[in-house]
Amino acid sequence: MTAEGFLEGRRLQLARGVLLQCIMGGYPAARFYGSDDGDLALVADPAQIHRLPWSDEPRALAICDADELTGEGSNLSTRGQLKKVIARYAARGLAPVVATELEFFVFAPNTDPTQPFQPPVGLDGRREDGHSAFSISSNNGLRPFFSEVYKCMAALDLPRDTFMHEMGVSQFEINLLHGDPLLLADQTFLFKHLLKEVALKHGLTVVCMAKPLAHTPGSSMHIHQSVVDINSGKNVFNDADGQPTAMFRHFIGGQQAGMADFTALFAPNVNSYQRLCHPFASPNNACWSHDNRAAGLRIPASSPVARRVENRLPGADANPYLAIAASLAAGLYGIEHELEPTAAIQGEFEVPDNLSLPCTLHAALERLKRSQLAKELFGKEFIEGYIASKTMELTSFFDEITPWERRVLAAQA
Repeated sequence: MTAEGFLEGRRLQLARGVLLQCIMGGYPAARFYGSDDGDLALVADPAQIHRLPWSDEPRALAICDADELTGEGSNLSTRGQLKKVIARYAARGLAPVVATELEFFVFAPNTDPTQPFQPPVGLDGRREDGHSAFSISSNNGLRPFFSEVYKCMAALDLPRDTFMHEMGVSQFEINLLHGDPLLLADQTFLFKHLLKEVALKHGLTVVCMAKPLAHTPGSSMHIHQSVVDINSGKNVFNDADGQPTAMFRHFIGGQQAGMADFTALFAPNVNSYQRLCHPFASPNNACWSHDNRAAGLRIPASSPVARRVENRLPGADANPYLAIAASLAAGLYGIEHELEPTAAIQGEFEVPDNLSLPCTLHAALERLKRSQLAKELFGKEFIEGYIASKTMELTSFFDEITPWERRVLAAQA
C-alpha cells in the first residue's frame, strides 16, 4: 500500500484462503478455510517495519500478523501459531531461546529448470568444483554480492554470528544470534528475502531448496533451543552445579515424541526428503546424542550456561515460524508430561524402528494426519488445512514424469 495509507492506519485485509495457498498457486477446498472465505486483517508488527536497502526507489516491508476481524489471531497463521507456543511457555514462567543456522546455495541464473544448477563463473574464469568448504578464497567472484548482503543485514538490524562456506558446491551458511523465538523467525524470514533480492541485483540466483544438487550435501535450517526462567534469566537445563536437569531430559523426551508426527512441518516439500534420505550430516531420526551429527537431536559441546538442544531435521526450505513452533511445542509437551528420553547414542549406530522418521512427503503427511498430538498442539483447523495444501502439492508432483523415469525405465521390457 502507499506510505500515506499505511501511516493513516488504513487496514489491509486478506482472504483467509491465502494462508493455505499451495506453492503452485492453487487452493484446497473452501471448507478448510471457511466456506465464505472471509477476510483477515493484516496487522503490522511495529518492531518489524523496515526500509528496504536494496530497492532503488523508497520501499518498506512490514511483517504482519494475520488476525480475525474480531481481533483474535488466525489459527491458520504460522506466525500466530508460534506466538501461541511462546505464550504457553510464559504461562509456566519460562521463555524459550532459539538460534537458527541457515544454509543456502548461490548459483548462476538457471533459465531452464530441466538443467542442473551451476555455480557462478569465478574471477579465474572457472566454476567452483566443490573443494572450498570453510575456504577464505574470493576467487568465486561473490565478494561484491556478500558485501551488499552484509550492508543490507546491518540496515535491517539483522545481527549475524558467523558466515562461512559450507560443504557443498557454492554453498554457504549463516548463524543468526540466539534470542526470542519470534524475533529469530522474523529475522530468518527477512534474511531469506534479502538474499533473493540482493542476488537478483548481482545477476545471481540464491536457492533455499533442501537438496538442489545431486551427490552434494543439502541445506538445513538447524534450530538451537534452550529455555530460561523468566524471572531469573537462568538456563533451566542446568542445576546449581551446572549439571543437566530433569527439565532438560524432559525437553529432549518431548522432542523425540513429536519428531515423527511433525516431520511434514520440518520437511514440507517433496525435495526435502532428497536431503534426508541421502544424509550428509542430515539425519532422518529422533535419536539424541552429545555432539554427534548423525543424530537428529544433537547436544553441542558447550559450557553449562549455553546448554541447548539442536534440532537438525528442518531444511532450509522449512517455514521458520512453523518449524520453530513445532520444535518448541514438542519440547514443552515433554516438560509438561515429564517425558523421559531414550538413552543417548554415540559413535556409529543403527536407528531403532521407534526412532525412525518418515522418508517421503506422502508418509510424513499420513503420519501427521493420524497425529492427535499435532491437533492438540496446533488445532484441528490448522493441521487439516496444512495437510490439504501439501497434498495438492504432492499430487502436482506426481502429475509429472521425471527424466530419471524416462532414462531408466523406458527401455525396460
